[in-house]
Amino acid sequence: MQPEKRHLPLIRRIAAKEIAIFFASPTAYLFLAAFAGISLFIFFWGESFFSRNITDVRPLFEWMPVLLIFLTSTLTMRLWSEERRTGTLEHVLTQPLPLWHFVLGKFLGCLLLLAIALLMTLPLPFTVAQLGELDWGPVWAGYIAALLLGAAYLSIGLFVSARSDNQIISLICSVGVCGLFYLVGTATITDLFGNTTGEWLRMLGTGSRFDSITRGVIDIRDLYYYLSIIIVFLTLNTFFLEKERWANLKRTPRHQSWRAITGLLLANAVLANLWLGQVNLLRIDTTEGDIYSISDATRQYLDQVEEPLLIRGYFSSKTHPLLAPLVPRMKDLIREYEIAGKGKVRVEFLDPVTNPELEEEANTKYSIRATPLQVADRYQSAIVNSYFNILVQYGDEFEVLGFQDLIEVKSQGDNSLEVQLRNPEYDLTRSLKKVLNSYRSGGNLFDMVDGTLVLNTYISEDQQLPEELVEYKKAITDVIDTLQQQAGDQLVVNHVAPNADDAQVVQALASKYGFKPMSRSLFSDERFYFYLTLEQGDQLRQIPFEEPTRASFERNLKASIKRFASGITKNVALVTPKVDEKTEQYGISTPRFVQLEETLGAELNVTQEDLSDGSISADADILVIAAPNNLKDKELFAIDQFLMKGGTVVASASPFTTTLTQQGLGVAKLQGAFQDWLSHHGFSIENKLVLDAQNASFPMPMIRNVRGHRVQEIRVIDYPYFIDARGEGLNEENPISANIPQVTVAWASPITIDAEKQADRDITELIRSSERSWISDNMDIMPEIDENGFAAFPLPKEEKSYLLGVISEGRFTSYFAGKESPLMSKDDAASDTETGTSLAGFSSVTEHSPSSARIILYSSNDFLRDQTMTMANSAAGSEYLNPMQLMANTVDWALEDASMLSIRARGQFNRTLPPMDHDTQIFWEYLNYALAILALAIIALFQRKQQRSRQQHYLNVLAK
Repeated sequence: MQPEKRHLPLIRRIAAKEIAIFFASPTAYLFLAAFAGISLFIFFWGESFFSRNITDVRPLFEWMPVLLIFLTSTLTMRLWSEERRTGTLEHVLTQPLPLWHFVLGKFLGCLLLLAIALLMTLPLPFTVAQLGELDWGPVWAGYIAALLLGAAYLSIGLFVSARSDNQIISLICSVGVCGLFYLVGTATITDLFGNTTGEWLRMLGTGSRFDSITRGVIDIRDLYYYLSIIIVFLTLNTFFLEKERWANLKRTPRHQSWRAITGLLLANAVLANLWLGQVNLLRIDTTEGDIYSISDATRQYLDQVEEPLLIRGYFSSKTHPLLAPLVPRMKDLIREYEIAGKGKVRVEFLDPVTNPELEEEANTKYSIRATPLQVADRYQSAIVNSYFNILVQYGDEFEVLGFQDLIEVKSQGDNSLEVQLRNPEYDLTRSLKKVLNSYRSGGNLFDMVDGTLVLNTYISEDQQLPEELVEYKKAITDVIDTLQQQAGDQLVVNHVAPNADDAQVVQALASKYGFKPMSRSLFSDERFYFYLTLEQGDQLRQIPFEEPTRASFERNLKASIKRFASGITKNVALVTPKVDEKTEQYGISTPRFVQLEETLGAELNVTQEDLSDGSISADADILVIAAPNNLKDKELFAIDQFLMKGGTVVASASPFTTTLTQQGLGVAKLQGAFQDWLSHHGFSIENKLVLDAQNASFPMPMIRNVRGHRVQEIRVIDYPYFIDARGEGLNEENPISANIPQVTVAWASPITIDAEKQADRDITELIRSSERSWISDNMDIMPEIDENGFAAFPLPKEEKSYLLGVISEGRFTSYFAGKESPLMSKDDAASDTETGTSLAGFSSVTEHSPSSARIILYSSNDFLRDQTMTMANSAAGSEYLNPMQLMANTVDWALEDASMLSIRARGQFNRTLPPMDHDTQIFWEYLNYALAILALAIIALFQRKQQRSRQQHYLNVLAK
């Protein structure tokens, strides 16, 4: 028999003996009961799982490094101490067996008991998975980390127990040594040093390594760290027991061999940790979507880097304790960019405080300044000026990220804060994309166009054109000739001169493009054509006109070409309500969409569009409309013709909007013809509001009477008008909504699709309410609170799912088809006749769009509104960004730039729990307590059965 095969049964018997001894006394059951009870209590009470409102099990592992110190020390304190006290240790030492058999057997026995304890907590993640969308990667990583951490503590406890014959002393010393390994990596110690020393100390701490694994990243450095602790202390355990076998203190060759082998094992364990500390490639990201790994989208942008790209981290050695643990994570991520850049990315980490010249450069050149942060210890509080910034520079272009851009704060139930990196890869890659696009936009435009563009000019002969347009036509021809020389084979130009007598061409223009003859004014009988289109495959864009000048046309033509180019920052025309100062004087707030503008502006060029002139800016790639109200004909015409030219219109619109006054919430009906415009295109939005039993919370101000005093407080209540769309309510096949775990749609109305009008278009549903939804025409949206503190809402008559977000893509017929252009009003015609400087006087109606046109509609005026987002943030206890991410995804998808969609929604706190009442929460909590008791009972019955089986086996042996 081979030696290793001979050893295994001996180790297994020793481990089985220890397990039998454990369960023969109350020790094992007390250990299991204490472990399960404390873990569940911390999860539901200490970390306030339900009020935290995040679908994960990190609270289960939050206190595990501290909890295991005491439980494992209690478990190991008697193993060798009892052997020494009762004298049985001498029997062990005199056995003709290697002592490592006994050490390893006792260790495995304890480890098995710890594994059983961890298994007893498994119903907890399954419960969370039933409640919401649980990411199982960090769960399994957390259990691996807990098992390794517990194993490390067990090895320490065994070693300490072998050095004493007193169990209490063993317990105290074991807690002390394990506690030292834990404390060395905590903020209590690391805050006394700078970032560099602090990072080394965190590498030595069992708790900091544990946190690294439980977030979902299994790193070979962390695994080996725990294995090295186990190897070191099991080796020391064996060595000191072996020393007690030695009959004298003389140094024999055998003694020297033991010392040398032990020393080599310890040295290799330590040195291997130091070596692996420089390796950051051997890691597995277990999270769903690999949120801690470089994505393919980032690699694609890094592959586009041609000149050296600089990523510089400005991190102060002295910073806030909540920010300090995030610094090494940011550095690790930035180093991955360096590796993925294959020599084209240069990485630097600086502390500006230590170098006045660097600090001056950061302040003056990059506008990077220290942020004052308040820190406190047990003796005093102070203000620390800290840097937590990242510079991304490519050529002369650069972007700067501050800690406001990088971190996410979650309010805990006990008024404490949980601080995590929000989505660092998205923030870094967004900045990388922006500097790349800005740098390349200054080069040859056609270098970023794939394939060939076709420019078609449909301009009448000179004798049919008004005098001022003849000169304009020559300028256009010169611009096109110059641009064609630059483009070479990438630009094909076709000149067509349609005549009124050429019925075939005129009919083709009307049927294919919806082009109708232009006229100078309402009073003129002259008819002519003056249209230009740019095409590539199925994509078509009509080149708009503003002023009859060469510079204006050149700008508009290049803007149209950019729509077909990749790697150029696109332009968003944003239309939001204008601030009404008169109404605000009476306490009625105007809807504001500053956060929406900032979100879109992080990657795109966003401009506030003025529709009053009846046109959309020529360089606009997409039109986003939020809460349209009281639009005039010219404004509606601008939107309509943008769609007719093949553009995409994204609208957040419904018949109602909320009004916020000092008296509370109200509903106002919007004016204007925008709803009629939507109806013309096949979208009917009912004059009702959707309520959903699956809803988000609403922070409602309340007045309580306390002993005659009126006290105002904020109470978070379930609010059916805050529709919580998740799971089947979000289209998982469309990139817009596929990566959004949940979105709250506030005060929405149901959308009905007109099948006849939409027959030739592609319809994609994006958002639906749950099957437990109903609609109401009651506009009193303020909840009525009864004497028991419950909110009353309109009761459902019929429950079903309602459509709240939809895409329609295809050919649209103009709302103004068959009508005169609003730009051809008598006043405009007279003005144009006098000035002759605008093309508005030569207007006509493009009567239908190409098949590339799109309308993307969300039936809520308010779910993107700043005030609504503030309410959602207050209820969630963190910065709630899902609606903004949905809109950013919408715009990216419409611009056919889907690279960022896969990483945009990777935030730490995005997976929220679904709405549930207090009774449901109590049920799930008590169910886990019951399952723990049931598991303990099953273990007891199994052990009892095993004990009876062993007794019967001994009786049978004696009978023979």
